[in-house]
Amino acid sequence: MRNNEQSYQKRRLATSYVTTVISITLVLFMLGLLGMLVLHAKKLSDYVKENIGFSIMIKEGVKEIDIFELQKKLDREVYVKTTEYITRERAAREFSKELGEDFVGFLGYNPLLPSIELRLNASYANSDSIRIIEEKLLDYPGVKEVDYHKPLVDEINQNVERISLVILSFSLILLIISIALINNTIRLSVYSKRFLIRSMQLVGGTQKFIQKPFLAKAAMNGFLSGIIAIGLLMLVLYVATNELPELLEFQDLELFAVLFALVIIMGILISWISTYFAIRKYIRMKTDSLYS
Repeated sequence: MRNNEQSYQKRRLATSYVTTVISITLVLFMLGLLGMLVLHAKKLSDYVKENIGFSIMIKEGVKEIDIFELQKKLDREVYVKTTEYITRERAAREFSKELGEDFVGFLGYNPLLPSIELRLNASYANSDSIRIIEEKLLDYPGVKEVDYHKPLVDEINQNVERISLVILSFSLILLIISIALINNTIRLSVYSKRFLIRSMQLVGGTQKFIQKPFLAKAAMNGFLSGIIAIGLLMLVLYVATNELPELLEFQDLELFAVLFALVIIMGILISWISTYFAIRKYIRMKTDSLYS
């Protein structure tokens, strides 16, 4: 009879342990998924901003060597990501291809000007910065005008701000829910051991002595849950990149490493803190209250 009772208690503790780890893993997995979504959203936003068309039209009669010199100066600017020199002949070929006919032959001359196609770094691709950059570019000798789609720039930045606000709000809500779920799971786990805690008190165990094994186990549970959650996230990432190979362009291994480290740290911290307060509650609780 005694052996059966001990076996039952062991199975109960094992079930409680597995349930706790699975619960924490699922919550960390959801947080990790949200983190991956945020990373990809930021990368996609930067990609869109850095591919906004930005043409610097060169004045008639400017020598090609001066254009190359201007291009080198632009390449050294902090706001510039890439530059590309478009000769008037190339511009004519591309325009003829779009029209579907040789407009140069029809006109008898090439009216197009040479230009430098410029792409900005994402942090400078906003309306205020672009206006300052435009004024600076117009001060360069040989620059006739700067052409870009102003309404498109405004629309892109407004949409990015809206999406960022929605993601941030959703992230905060999910984080609060996640902490609450992990906290409740751990409180239930500690609740099942409340009589063990009281027994340790009765034999003279101090608060630190009683808390130590529980907190160590909590940290281990958080770490293990984080590792499993990372494994699931890598599986999702692998499947997603197989289905959508374009996602490979937006991936940053360093950012993913930071995200995975945060998943483990959050698992350990939330588990440890929740366990600490739960145990402290039952250590201070009166004996009669343990049965309620």
